[in-house]
Amino acid sequence: MALTVKQRFFLAILVLAFPLSAISGDPDILSDFVVPIGVNATLLGGNFFTYTGMRPLINSDPPTNFTVTKATMAEFPALNGQSVSYAVLEYPAGSVNPPHTHPRAAELLFLTYGILEVGFVDTTSKLFTQILQAGDIFVFPKGLVHYQFNCAESDFAVAVSAFGSAAAGTVSVPSTVFATNIDDEILAKSFKTDVQTIQKLKAGFAPKA
Repeated sequence: MALTVKQRFFLAILVLAFPLSAISGDPDILSDFVVPIGVNATLLGGNFFTYTGMRPLINSDPPTNFTVTKATMAEFPALNGQSVSYAVLEYPAGSVNPPHTHPRAAELLFLTYGILEVGFVDTTSKLFTQILQAGDIFVFPKGLVHYQFNCAESDFAVAVSAFGSAAAGTVSVPSTVFATNIDDEILAKSFKTDVQTIQKLKAGFAPKA
């Protein structure tokens, strides 16, 4: 039986939507864990499931620059297929983690030391902000633009973030806009300013000589 135009349109929507839904998050795996290519599973031990990259943070000095230490699939291959990753964020006094997004995961931030002003903007352009104290947890919904600012005048802050993906990804809004060769005139029109102002902003993101 021949399909009507409406039926064909509906079928096309289903065909297009299926792969999109399949890649909207980390894929499910059909085994307990993913063995790296070329590695004999029988030779794996507890060390494969252990990540020691955070050890230097335990006795480190207070941060002098905003620093992120990650435990994602790239650094910790055992996370492949497990839909989880971590990051430790260190903020000197007055520092900011600029507006950014994580396209593949929500972020659950746990402030372990200091204070932070945090915020995100939803799809209606509403800003949600909060001042966190040590021991507080804040969630940044998946894919939304968000930031953190250490509003303390003289003390650092430390936070641990958990992500619902082994590779959440990070898209920095300032860098994406001003350091990727988008045409100056397009940016000037978009930000309702002039080309000279855009060029000054871009200069701040130019590689240091």
